[in-house]
Amino acid sequence: MAGRRHTALRLTASLLLLTVATGGTDGAAPASGTDTGTGGADAPTGGFGALVPAPVSAEPGGAPYRITPGTRILVHDTPEARGVGEYLAELLRPSTGYRLPVTARDGGAEEDGSGGIRLRLADGPWGEEGYRLTSGPSGVTVTAERPAGLFHGVQTLRQLLPAEVESGRVRPGPWQVPGGVVEDRPRYAYRGAHLDVARHFFTVDQVKRYVDQLALYKINTLHLHLTDDQGWRLAIDSWPRLAAVGGATEVGGTPGGYYTKDQYREIVAYAASRHLEVVPEIDMPGHTNAALTSYAELNRDGVAPPPYTGIEVGFSSLCADKEVTYDFVEDVIREVAALTPGRYLHIGGDEAHSTPDDDYAAFMARVRPVVAEHGKTVIGWHQTTAVRPAPGELAQYWGHDATDAAERARVAEAAHAGTGIVLSPADRAYLDMKYTADTPLGLDWAGTVEVRRSYDWDPATYLAASGVPEDAVRGVEAPLWTETLTDSRELEFMAFPRLPGIAELGWSPASAHDWEDYRERLAAQAPRWDVMGMEYYRSPQVPWPSG
Repeated sequence: MAGRRHTALRLTASLLLLTVATGGTDGAAPASGTDTGTGGADAPTGGFGALVPAPVSAEPGGAPYRITPGTRILVHDTPEARGVGEYLAELLRPSTGYRLPVTARDGGAEEDGSGGIRLRLADGPWGEEGYRLTSGPSGVTVTAERPAGLFHGVQTLRQLLPAEVESGRVRPGPWQVPGGVVEDRPRYAYRGAHLDVARHFFTVDQVKRYVDQLALYKINTLHLHLTDDQGWRLAIDSWPRLAAVGGATEVGGTPGGYYTKDQYREIVAYAASRHLEVVPEIDMPGHTNAALTSYAELNRDGVAPPPYTGIEVGFSSLCADKEVTYDFVEDVIREVAALTPGRYLHIGGDEAHSTPDDDYAAFMARVRPVVAEHGKTVIGWHQTTAVRPAPGELAQYWGHDATDAAERARVAEAAHAGTGIVLSPADRAYLDMKYTADTPLGLDWAGTVEVRRSYDWDPATYLAASGVPEDAVRGVEAPLWTETLTDSRELEFMAFPRLPGIAELGWSPASAHDWEDYRERLAAQAPRWDVMGMEYYRSPQVPWPSG
């Protein structure tokens, strides 16, 4: 998003297929040769030393546990814990061919020597999302205080199993979990991934596919960029032309699309089942051409502009001095807030180059209270700190090495006044930046971002020189903008292998941050991605398995 020079050409999937090295199609089985060899009788598991994100501690030891046709999944008798158990069973059944019944036990699944996989809720030091995983010959137990912790523990269990566990067809196994103990909890509470569905529209199933990939790496927030100049992607009952007209286009002039309210609810519910909270973004006062096209009265001169299908930014603006603007904003925020059970609503606020400074300040002064009135906490891109945020709001920093010092200073001032900072530096965390000059997709206005550059920075100290205190940092987010991306395979190629690194920065303790160790663990993820039929960039910086 922000600061784009937008000189890249939109490229086709056929060009991508000439340059990527992995097989598989969107939702289909991987190419011949990728779905073999990692789960056979002689194949090792990934082991405790190959986990991504790195846990707080992992102590291997003792004999492994082997999942067999008699294995049960024993859960604490609550709907949330049972939901995690059913998720695990659905994950394991296709590849193992086993029934894996999910059984609730009185007071939770206790250490009763009965074997199986036990998911326990219990008091402990793990917080909202942490867990303990223990594995030995008698079974595997994941213990957590909250269901989210159980779910994250299941992702660790998943990575301890052979990569073939991701297969959609029965594989021979054996399905061994190495013996040992993992103690784990996240470094930051906010660990986000962003998906731009406005520049190019992505279907419900495509969003769900991305959600499943995010869940594997313990991401807990899905930021959906729902509106922009090129498209409006959510039905609003009180302003129906937003979707019918504003949702009809996308970059390049191809047909767009939008989510009905039921489809949006489906995405939100699916994300929640993977313990991701959806943050909807309605970008304003700039990035609003799709809305201005839909309703002439929102324009200063009362004339609707034509739809926009390019990739330039900064030319559109809502009118801060027209009362209908605030009727529009009130209605949209009310309906979006009612659809979204999560805590946050993102109001954009960046690249409002066509909005005079005084108008921008007046607009934000009117809009922020509306979000609060509808029970949500404001998130805005860091330009919103030009107008002092209310304490407790979040500012999402997307600046990069060339960002003006005065702009960084405003972010620091807001942080000292109580604004939380989510870090998405464009030259580190933007997944749409090209890996190298030869990358066939993506943009390069913030530079090229190889895998090491994406991983090798510390959120706690990234803005310290600009005066942002460590305790103001709430977490990280990896944005994926889609000016040049049109389908799931292209999303995956740009997200992987960089996304797991951002996830690790958000989850793992600072003491675990080590590029040489990480690149080895990252390489060990590749067989899993192959089995899952994912595209990814085979960076020369990573020692990928041969074959």
